[in-house]
Amino acid sequence: MPDVQTPQQQKITIRLPDGSERTHPTGATGYDVAEDIGAGLARDALAVKVNGEVRDLQRPIEEDADLEVLTWDDAEGKMVFWHSSAHLLAEALEALYGDVKFGVGPPIEDGFYYDVDFSDAGRDAPSSEDDLAEIEEKMQELAARDVPYEREPVSKDEAMQYFTEKGAPYKQELIEELEDGTITFYRQGEFTDLCRGPHLPSTGAITYPKLLSTAGAYWRGDEDRAQLTRIYGVSFPKKKLLDEHLEMLEKARERDHRKLGRELELFTFSETVGAGLPMWLPKGTTLRETLEGFLQQEQLERGYEP
Repeated sequence: MPDVQTPQQQKITIRLPDGSERTHPTGATGYDVAEDIGAGLARDALAVKVNGEVRDLQRPIEEDADLEVLTWDDAEGKMVFWHSSAHLLAEALEALYGDVKFGVGPPIEDGFYYDVDFSDAGRDAPSSEDDLAEIEEKMQELAARDVPYEREPVSKDEAMQYFTEKGAPYKQELIEELEDGTITFYRQGEFTDLCRGPHLPSTGAITYPKLLSTAGAYWRGDEDRAQLTRIYGVSFPKKKLLDEHLEMLEKARERDHRKLGRELELFTFSETVGAGLPMWLPKGTTLRETLEGFLQQEQLERGYEP
């Protein structure tokens, strides 16, 4: 009789971006594949893309697949890094502020944010640089524990029960809109969040978080809903990368037209009139009228009717 492979013996074929193929046992993880390719890649790996879907490194692969290992050099790798950083921010806020209620905390093009309701917290919402520095310090403390991000599929009833008991109305609203069988939690240590993922293998990679600012944000962008505090941040695996990013932000601030307009006495802004409406000062008015006159003269000379 022919040998019959048990599930543990069955193999899957992994196709890599360069066209090469590797064979692994069914249930091998993205990390297993990265390690098979090379120790350096395994060390730098943040997540994997399996048949076009970005996944956790530790998630088992059950069938033949096209696979790409994602690192910091990949845009999708950065998204995973910043998504996990948003969860770390939430854990730090819960540790420092007590009864906070979380909205959403996605990665964005240049970092991450989390929308948070501090109305029942034990202290005022963070607003100052000192507040943000305190939260950063807590994030670094939590990251240093190097605990894993663990994915857990849950039923809709289980998810609703958990966040109802926790008193998390924004999460409950999100769960109401999800289909049963598609819901996952992610845990790091004692902190649990509703999330599709994917996430880093552990918190230890987030060595250099930086919180940049806070702003008001209506829940789900609806001005008739609760106003939450949005905390913006960015994070990096190396200090050099953080320093370069902060230098870039500083140069951008120096070139900000609002700053230059005030310094050159061209225009100013007023909260009374509206923060987005510039008010021309005498120098600015002269400059604008000169430019308008030049353009009108050029148009006339080229046959355009005024």
